[in-house]
Parts: sequence; structure tokens; C-alpha cells
Amino acid sequence: MLGHDFDNGCQETIVGDILLAAMRSPEELSALFRAQGRKITAQRQCIFRVLYGDVSHPTAESIHAAARAQMETISLKTVYQTLHELADMGEIAALDLGVGMTRFDPNVDGVHHHLVCRGCGKVRDLHADFSSVTVPEGADEGFDVGDAEVVFRGRCRDCRPARPGRRSASPDVTVGV
Repeated sequence: MLGHDFDNGCQETIVGDILLAAMRSPEELSALFRAQGRKITAQRQCIFRVLYGDVSHPTAESIHAAARAQMETISLKTVYQTLHELADMGEIAALDLGVGMTRFDPNVDGVHHHLVCRGCGKVRDLHADFSSVTVPEGADEGFDVGDAEVVFRGRCRDCRPARPGRRSASPDVTVGV
């Protein structure tokens, strides 16, 4: 596991990304597609390889760029179709975090939240228990509220201006809230 525990007084918080155990391997995704009668193409297998182990919450465009480095003829349309199929299957989550484009999160096991950098748009997983967050009585506007997603916005270590005497965070941690 990449990440670090922080004592915030009332709950255990892990900042980082827990991914490899949650993300199916490219071989497992290929088998799952076959089992559901979906075509397995070299392009899809390339996309599966690009996604596996990527903790950056990539965009379709960044996945396309990485896939093109391996397969020049892969189209952006194929990347989008494959990502949306994976999302429909529950293998990844399509996230709208207000950064201008959809990000894809391969960590779909367990509840987690997100840290988003206002400078560079970096997204990191935040594992914290916010189960006590509720909509105040009478403020639900008629919604049957199921779950809550918390997004913290700030500046990551790379985008924060350096201040003399400030200790830098460990490389696996982005805390700029």
C-alpha cells in the first residue's frame, strides 16, 4: 500500500492510493470482457495495461497518449468506449471533480474520497471515515440521499510555494488542503 496514516483526532485517515489490490489485472479484465461476450482487441488490451497501476486518476486523453506510445493507431474514440464500458461494468469510476474533464478511478473497492490540486489538477485518494456526514433534516430537497463524496481542494506539494523552515511531505503523500 502506498500512503500514510495521519492522526486527525477522531478518525483514521490515509492519504495516498491503494490500487493494485483493487484493480483487476489486464488479463483479468480481458477474461471478464470475454465472459460478458465483449470483444477483446489489441487496443483494449493496451488500454487495460495502461490503466493497471496508474494511481493518477487519468483522463481519457492521458490514457490515449500513453496507449499511442505503445500502439500508434489507437483512436481516442476506442479509449472512450472502453473506459465507459469498464465504468458500466463497475471496474472503474468516472469522476467529475470540477477540473474540466472526466477522470477515471480504477479504485472502486471501498469508500474513499479525493484531494484535488487547484494548481495542476492532480487527484489523490483520501481514505477517511466521513460516515457521520449527513444532510440536515428538512434540507434534502426531496432527495433520498444514499452516500456522500467529499472532495478537498487545495495545492499539492509541487504547486505550493516553498516556505523557509517548512518540512516537505513524504513523496507518497499529497496534502495541500
